[in-house]
Amino acid sequence: MHQNIGLQLTRVPRLWRAVIDQRLAPLGLTQTRWVTLYTLWRLGDGQPQCDLARAIGVEAPSLVRTLDQLSEQGLIARQPCDQDRRTKRVYLTPEATPLLERIDAVVTQARTEMLAGLSDEDVEQLAGLLSRIEDNGLAIQAREASD
Repeated sequence: MHQNIGLQLTRVPRLWRAVIDQRLAPLGLTQTRWVTLYTLWRLGDGQPQCDLARAIGVEAPSLVRTLDQLSEQGLIARQPCDQDRRTKRVYLTPEATPLLERIDAVVTQARTEMLAGLSDEDVEQLAGLLSRIEDNGLAIQAREASD
C-alpha cells in the first residue's frame, strides 16, 4: 500500500492541473501562463521575478519567456526594483482582473469537484498530512545539501 503513495502524489497534482487546463483552454491560456498569473494574484503585486519563480517552482530564467508573453498580452508589467535596479518586480495590469476572476472561478469549481465526497475535516486532515510530507522532504533536501 505505501509503495503507491509516491505515484499517487505525482498523479493527483497532474490530474488536478489537467482538469483546470482543459477548462481554461478556451481562454487561450497555457498552464504556464495561468499558473503564473494566478500565483502573482495570490502573492500580491510587486513580486520580484525570482520570488515569483520560486513560488511557482521554476528557475527564474524559465519564467522570463512566460513574463514576456504575458507582458505582450498586456496582462502584466515589469518595473525595476527601487532598492536593486537589477531586480524586476512584476505587477498585474487592470486588463488582467477579468481574466483572473475567470481563472479563480474555474480553479474554485475544479477544487470543489476534485474534493467531492470529502468532509471539511477530511480536507483539513489531508492538508495537514501533505504539509508533514512536504516538511519531511524539505528536511531531507536540507540535510543532503549540507552533506
